[in-house]
Amino acid sequence: MSSNVGLTTPRGSGTSGYVTKNRSLLKPRDRAAPYPKDWDQAKHRQRQPDQEILEHEARRETEVKVFELRDKLEEEGVDEDEIDDQCTALRKKLEDARKAGRSSGPDARNLKSHQVHDLAKAKIEESERLRKALGISADYEEGSHWRKQEERLRESLAQRDKEEETRKERAEEKRRYSDDDEESD
Repeated sequence: MSSNVGLTTPRGSGTSGYVTKNRSLLKPRDRAAPYPKDWDQAKHRQRQPDQEILEHEARRETEVKVFELRDKLEEEGVDEDEIDDQCTALRKKLEDARKAGRSSGPDARNLKSHQVHDLAKAKIEESERLRKALGISADYEEGSHWRKQEERLRESLAQRDKEEETRKERAEEKRRYSDDDEESD
């Protein structure tokens, strides 16, 4: 035993006499609620793709196609000036097609998991197509149906309370008039 730590004698205890930490003890968690208090914060927000990265990928794809053409033409033994002219023409054609929006980028099914911006763009486009197919308005807010239903319920309860109040007032007036008639007799 050193510095008054551990057992005075390990004899018969089945241990070496050294104090070890109890690793099976679970420390209590913070007293925070398991869900956020602000429901707007908990709403799902779709990841927005970075347009600069998407633009870079599109330009890179264009240059890959141009390089493949250049490589093919060099293997065929075409003149260097002719290769440059054809590559420039292909580059211009692909750039015009991209700017016109005809090339929508790679197919979403063939995207890899590391292409997060392309995946996000494809997911937004898919969600937009689904929204249009189902006839959901662009300004639809999740859960708005329930708020409208609760609002209608509150309005009907308020209307019922008003009607009940007017019924009570009429009954009270009838009772007063009947009491006045009895007193005058």
